[in-house]
Amino acid sequence: MREHLPPHGPQRAGATSEAATRATTSEVRRIARVYEGYGAAEVQARWSLDNPGNRAILQERTRVISRMLLDAGWRTLAGKRILDVGCGSGGELARMTRFGARAADLHGVDLLTERVAEARRRYRHIRFDAADATDLRGLVPSQSVDVVLAMTLFSSLLDDEVAGRVAAEMTRVLKPGGAVLYYDMRVANRANENVRPYSRGKLAELFPGFERSFKRVTLAPPLARRLGGTTRWAYPLLATLPPLRTHYVGWLRRK
Repeated sequence: MREHLPPHGPQRAGATSEAATRATTSEVRRIARVYEGYGAAEVQARWSLDNPGNRAILQERTRVISRMLLDAGWRTLAGKRILDVGCGSGGELARMTRFGARAADLHGVDLLTERVAEARRRYRHIRFDAADATDLRGLVPSQSVDVVLAMTLFSSLLDDEVAGRVAAEMTRVLKPGGAVLYYDMRVANRANENVRPYSRGKLAELFPGFERSFKRVTLAPPLARRLGGTTRWAYPLLATLPPLRTHYVGWLRRK
């Protein structure tokens, strides 16, 4: 029995299965088209750590995650099994080693085979699989994972049914007391119609009964990337203005 139904509630099993399959197939095709349109070189250039603003974004996020782990009573991720859903080329998952995680305990999944291939080339000691995150039963047993990463994942899912099924799978694989480590946009990006923000209320619907903690982070990336040599002092100063903090880091813990 599923531990969590999609937000729209139960339907007839046959109708649900058929509709869900159509929704997932459509969403998979859409996401693949979007990422093919971006181009790997374009994405890498946009988020390159050669840009001081991007480095400041990552450093801030790392500090906040470290504090959240400590607040949760986890001084280290050593011995914790971690699953990254929508892992891309693997960088976010690999960074979990900064918090004590072991490569053998890391597992990333992504829809796009070319991104998985790139992740395998970059991080040979971490397991990566091409998979549909709405059904990971063949790859990840129930209640076997301590932390699920959802890093800029849900903002890319425009179909509510698909988002609900992904959240349900995350819930299934998490151990009691395990958590979703979440990072994503909280305000709309008017320049990109292929993403949408998720409110804390919407996340509460996707993960009912979870304990939740959120912190606003990330100076608006287009602004941060333009700071150049002033980044060291300008980033923390501008980031004190709540409207300019465009993302959430969240810790959603399963009871």
